[in-house]
Amino acid sequence: MSTRILIVDDNEDNRQILTDLLTAADYEVIEAVTGPEAVTLAAQHLPGLILMDIQLPGFDGLDATRRIKADPALAGIPIIAVTSYALAGDDVKAANAGCDDYVTKPFSPRALLAKVKAILNQGGAA
Repeated sequence: MSTRILIVDDNEDNRQILTDLLTAADYEVIEAVTGPEAVTLAAQHLPGLILMDIQLPGFDGLDATRRIKADPALAGIPIIAVTSYALAGDDVKAANAGCDDYVTKPFSPRALLAKVKAILNQGGAA
């Protein structure tokens, strides 16, 4: 099981918060800022999990998720949408794009870390 997590967020503060949370829990972190960079880094590093923001430059997180899930070598990587999008139906859009879970910002660090651990312990990570 990989303990490498790809954080995809164009906001530096959000990336830092997630990086601090995950590295304190002994996970290795890789960071991407754009949708295209997320797809490239997922292919290069095969993380065990991806935390994907939705609003990104290049193409959005939903498109990045669809591209990652369309690649047979990457399709098994679980993706959690971590987003400020909290309108009715946004969680369904994320699921339809291939996200395995959905967390809204602001999030509880403890709850997010519990989701990360649960998903990685399922053994479905790439």
